[in-house]
Amino acid sequence: MKIEGDGKLLRILVGENDRWEGKPLWEAIILTARELGLAGATAVRGIAGYGANSRIHTTKVLRLSEDLPVLIEIVDKAERIDTIIPHLDRMVEEGLITTEKAHIIAYRHKTEE
Repeated sequence: MKIEGDGKLLRILVGENDRWEGKPLWEAIILTARELGLAGATAVRGIAGYGANSRIHTTKVLRLSEDLPVLIEIVDKAERIDTIIPHLDRMVEEGLITTEKAHIIAYRHKTEE
């Protein structure tokens, strides 16, 4: 698969302890993106953050948190990103979902030899 040109960046911020049907929410979102055939998804665990309740979550030793922020990013063509939005509306009870225009310079994968 090779994608270049105009696309959309989807960012989803959730808590590490958030769950969906018994799985970590971040994992369920990535699996849903894969099932929908989106180009790819990445989850990144944050070292600190806070949300709407203003409670700080951090990896600092004195304030050890088990609910660190997780950022999931997905980039694909806009119409393909739009297919996951109804799923996220059901799955994400607390968190932040944003989209923005993205210009995809290169997205390629190596073919199996």
